[in-house]
Amino acid sequence: MAFSLEPDGRPAGPTPWLVLVLGCVFLLAGVFGHDPWKSEDAINIAIAQDFARSGNWSTPTLAGEPWLESEPLYHWIAAVTGMALGAVLPFHEGARLAAALLGGLFLAFLAGAARGSFGREVAWASPLLALGTLGLLVPMHEAQPASATLASIAAVYWGIALSNTNRKFAIPLIGGGLGATFLAGGLVAVLPTLTLLAILLVRRHWWAAGSAALIGSIIALAWPTVLALVHPAHLEGWWTTEIATITPRNPFSLAHLQWLGWFAWPVLLIAGWTIWHNRRHLAGGPLAAPVLGTGTALAWLLLHEPKVTVTLPLLPPLMLLAAAGCQHLRRGAANAWDWFGMMTFSLLVGLTWLGASALLLGWPPKVAANAAKIAPGFAASISAPALAVALAATVGWLAVLSRLPRSPWRAAFRWAAGVTALWLLVVALLMPWIDYGKTYRPVVVSLRQALPPDSDCIARRGLGASQRASLDYFAGIRTQTTNNC
Repeated sequence: MAFSLEPDGRPAGPTPWLVLVLGCVFLLAGVFGHDPWKSEDAINIAIAQDFARSGNWSTPTLAGEPWLESEPLYHWIAAVTGMALGAVLPFHEGARLAAALLGGLFLAFLAGAARGSFGREVAWASPLLALGTLGLLVPMHEAQPASATLASIAAVYWGIALSNTNRKFAIPLIGGGLGATFLAGGLVAVLPTLTLLAILLVRRHWWAAGSAALIGSIIALAWPTVLALVHPAHLEGWWTTEIATITPRNPFSLAHLQWLGWFAWPVLLIAGWTIWHNRRHLAGGPLAAPVLGTGTALAWLLLHEPKVTVTLPLLPPLMLLAAAGCQHLRRGAANAWDWFGMMTFSLLVGLTWLGASALLLGWPPKVAANAAKIAPGFAASISAPALAVALAATVGWLAVLSRLPRSPWRAAFRWAAGVTALWLLVVALLMPWIDYGKTYRPVVVSLRQALPPDSDCIARRGLGASQRASLDYFAGIRTQTTNNC
């Protein structure tokens, strides 16, 4: 059964083992079996590899040059996992696995925050809503610091939820979470999250707030202190970049609504319903922390250009609010959401199979021709294990469509299962085609073969960070500025 039961026979929420299996499948699908991809994936893998190669853990570097546009926590962890699994996995897959591990921590901390705030039956619903949030699909499956940032922020919310009942555990969670948030996402992530200390102050937990702030400050300042001692110029460059990231720009516009409309779907709507449903009881009780976090993070987002790094602090409180209100949705709204999820993901599953048919069999011809234009020269094939995974994902989705009992959590579970099944199908059937268009390996290998063996200094002009990272990762080519050659 997908949902456990209370003693009186009422559904108590999704069964933990089923949520655990769904979360593991979602997080691990797409981690393996492809090269570092253009943009963020390649950049972050290259930074992690530089840590592993050089042994210099103080300054993030990209292809041997200082990289001062991100904090190092994710790259430290990715470097460790890449080295630890080097005997069985390519470095980029081991490094990318760090995102899945941190994503698992995020789901666990989010469940802990929901349980501490709203009770056991809500605890396992919050990870479902996280799995179904569309904006997390790519950041959770590439080598991106987003997973570390989300896990750290969720730890803060868990600590706030426990601050009334288990303060000895709550204080390290809050302080450690704040410090890790800074080391993972910088000022743009930690400043809106820092306002949650106001909850402790309102509850007159002065000592707890001060202790958590002290722990967070020690953790957050540890890396900049080392950087100041070892490379003061790098510290100055990094800090200049940090100030630029928090400087308000492109304030509220229609682009913010369009961005949130898909990135935070569907938790944004459910969280809005929760706030409306409980509008007379928002100031106190368990809703206070996620309401404050949502308001602060939303205001923060509206002051900046809409992008992933600025939006991340908004997602955990939205998910907690959505989990609290999911079971209280009006029947018509819940049924509409359920129906929309069933129809949408069934259609997308069918279209994915159609795309695979076009790639592998050339039918339908028009779709096959369009796919060939996007990736000219691609020769499609599929392995037996990949086909088995695709069939299993499809059968699993059909089972979810037909066998789930009626429950307040059914729509949330179907939505999360639909996202997972669709992603699993894309990975199993279309990953080689996607990888063909998103890897620089063929270009880099051909360039390496064309270069004379004694080319010890290669100047660059207009070369992006992703290209520099790929040149270094695939062929050990480290370009220089024109002034240095």
